[in-house]
Parts: sequence; C-alpha cells; structure tokens
Amino acid sequence: MDLFFKYLQYEKRYSPHTLTSYHTDLGQFSQYLQQVYEITDAAEADHTIIRSWILTLVQQNIKPRSINRKIACLRSYYRFLLAQQQIKVNPMLRIKAPKASKKLPAFVEEASFNSLLDSFTFEENFEGQRDRLILEFLYGTGIRLAELIGIDHAAIDLHAKTVRVLGKGNKERVIPINDSLITSIRSYLEHKKREHSDNYSEKLLVTNRARPLYPKFVYRVVKKYISLITTSEHNSPHVLRHSFATHLLNKGADLNAIKDLLGHSSLAATQVYTHNSIEKLKSIFEKAHPKA
Repeated sequence: MDLFFKYLQYEKRYSPHTLTSYHTDLGQFSQYLQQVYEITDAAEADHTIIRSWILTLVQQNIKPRSINRKIACLRSYYRFLLAQQQIKVNPMLRIKAPKASKKLPAFVEEASFNSLLDSFTFEENFEGQRDRLILEFLYGTGIRLAELIGIDHAAIDLHAKTVRVLGKGNKERVIPINDSLITSIRSYLEHKKREHSDNYSEKLLVTNRARPLYPKFVYRVVKKYISLITTSEHNSPHVLRHSFATHLLNKGADLNAIKDLLGHSSLAATQVYTHNSIEKLKSIFEKAHPKA
C-alpha cells in the first residue's frame, strides 16, 4: 500500500485531500478484511468479498457518493496491483457502483454576497482585511480551497491583473482578477507588511501568527461571514466556487471559458452549473413571456 500511495502522489499527482481520503478508504477496507474474513493482504480479496463490504456500507446508510469514492479508490488500487503483477485478475471488473442522486451545486445569491462585501464593515486591521480577501478571492476567481492556500506572492501580478494557481494534478493556470480584488490585495499587503514584517512568509495569506493558512481556518472564516447572509447549511469555501460559476453563467459567460477558469479537465464537470442557470431562465421566462 505504501508503494501505491507513492505512485498516486508522485506519478499520478493526486491532491493531498484525495490521498488522505484514499488512505482512510483503504484502511477501512483492510480492517473489514481482517475482522470479517481474517485476510491480512487485500490482494487476496475477490469480487464477492468486495461486494460484501460495499453491501455493509449501504446497510450503514453511507451516502452513495461516499461509497462511489471508496469504489474508485479500490479500482485504482487493484489496477495498480495488476500492473505490479501482484494479482492475475482484477476483481473490480465485476463491481458496479451504486447510482448517486445528482444534487445541484449550492450557491449564494449574487445580491446577498455583494451586500456583504459592500455593507459589512471589515475591520481596518490585518485580520479584517485578510478575512475580506479570503472571501473576495474565492468568489472573484472560483479557485479551490487548496489553490487559495497555495498562492504565494510571486503568483500575483497586479500589473497584468492575474493570479497563477496550481490546481489538481499539478496543472497550472492563470486567472484574471478584477479591480475590486486588486484593491483588497493591496490593502491586505499593507497591513501584512506592518503586522508581520519580521515574520516573512512566501505564502500570500497567513494566520494571525504569520503561518500559512490551513483548511479548517478558511472554513471557519467563510462560515462566519456567509452565515450573516444565509440560513443555509451550505456555507463552505466550495459554495463560493459554485457561486462564481453560477453567476458567470447567468450573465451569459461561455461554458468553455468557465471550464478553463475553474480548472476542470472536461466540460462534463462544468455542465452541472447549467441546471442552476436553467432555473434562472425559467424564472425570467415566467415573469417576462406574455404566454407564460
């Protein structure tokens, strides 16, 4: 398994988040094999044993989406074992994933988020300006949480109005930034220079102790402010990414352009936002069409 995870990290370039999830999934599968079948080597498991584990997960009311991720983990693992000639037959070829219901991406209403940025008074200190920049960066560029945390000073080009981010699979992309975001960046940098001149960090965004941001920190910041404008439980950093894409689509942006901005590898991943846009079109149709 150690060799498998090195393969995922260095050859497949999987994200740290995916690696952590796969570690958990394979650990749970290995524990099940030992407890139920007294098997210590996952290479000995056949398709019937794997099916029994999946059935156990279903009976535990694990969400289909989570089960599908665990199945994807096992698919990768057994393909790896086959390539390494550790097994002769891939047992995952006889495994079908349960169908997961497709949920529309949750997003924040455009007017509500703009009112937060325009009306809420962020404190004129390092902490206040950093929190505002976190919100503006996520909503203004649609970048992922890991991409936000990874931004360093050299990635920002205020003259060209761009930011360079490192996405999934170590794929780099350049995203345009608007004037409002540039103003927030300048304000934040001034406060950061005064507050942490002795503790320089290459990372753009840092904590109050000048350490690089970490996921839970960003989650807390986003939840704190988004909770002011919505009662929805959907108030994670990813909701601002969904909002970015949905609002662009509602304004008539090309789907391929949104795909490139989000860093999706295929258009299929981006098309989910068209459903939210269709709901918007229905609303406009019902209000405007004389025969609606």
